Amino acid sequence: MTDAAEYVPPKVWTWNKENGGRFANINRPIAGPTHDKELPVGKHPFQLYSLGTPNGIKVTVMFEELLAAGHAGAEYDAWMINIGQGDQFGSGFVAVNPNSKIPALMDRSGPTPIRLFESGSMLLHLAEKFGAFLPTDAVGRAECLNWLFWQMGSAPYLGGGFGHFYAYAPTKIEYAIDRFAMETKRQLDVLDRRLAEAEYLGGDEYSIADMAVWPWYGALAKGMVYGAGEFLSVQDYKNVIRWTDQIAARPAVKRGRIVNTAKLPERHAASDFDRAAEDASAAAQ
Repeated sequence: MTDAAEYVPPKVWTWNKENGGRFANINRPIAGPTHDKELPVGKHPFQLYSLGTPNGIKVTVMFEELLAAGHAGAEYDAWMINIGQGDQFGSGFVAVNPNSKIPALMDRSGPTPIRLFESGSMLLHLAEKFGAFLPTDAVGRAECLNWLFWQMGSAPYLGGGFGHFYAYAPTKIEYAIDRFAMETKRQLDVLDRRLAEAEYLGGDEYSIADMAVWPWYGALAKGMVYGAGEFLSVQDYKNVIRWTDQIAARPAVKRGRIVNTAKLPERHAASDFDRAAEDASAAAQ
């Protein structure tokens, strides 16, 4: 291991605003809003405030899958939250998600609006509300939820751990990169072993477990995040590769993955995807 000056923690930690590398300007050790800003509200039952990151993609894929399955009541407005500009610290957003992280969702389909924060909570809420993408038998439901909550607990090691120290930290720390690379590869092996025995994470049927895991680990397995495909030897996880290609080919997934990105900053109707495709075609000419 590379020699480095030993860091001795002070008796009392103090906030260094320069700490945080690429994301230093949006990280802080306190909660609550920094400014007053109400959230826009569209015409549909569901109002999603998000960004096209892995956690955001989970929910937009779920909405698009519900609509593709014929659940017209799942129509939604998706508003972009620019975390680089601090939109997540606006008073309206914090009122929906006190944790100031995307995504945030308001379910206005009933007499009393319901706020939802944490992507796993949203997936479970929508699956139960529409009776879709969640097995109804006890064994199948438990297996699906096992993998849903596995993702919620594991992704911080991938994103906040490996991704941060490998791609975003201002200095490369061998110990940190080795520690989180080891854990990331262990998680990929967990997935690969599961997908060797089942078509999808929950079993024979595509479910919210796959929607939760795919935006993180599917992208990683295809070398699409952190520029780390070769470093992690992702090609070795053959079952994960098979699974991620299978999910990526789904039309609803193709739509959901571009919502709240530069390709489609806001989504208010299915026709918005046609407009985004036309814009992309025009730009390519």
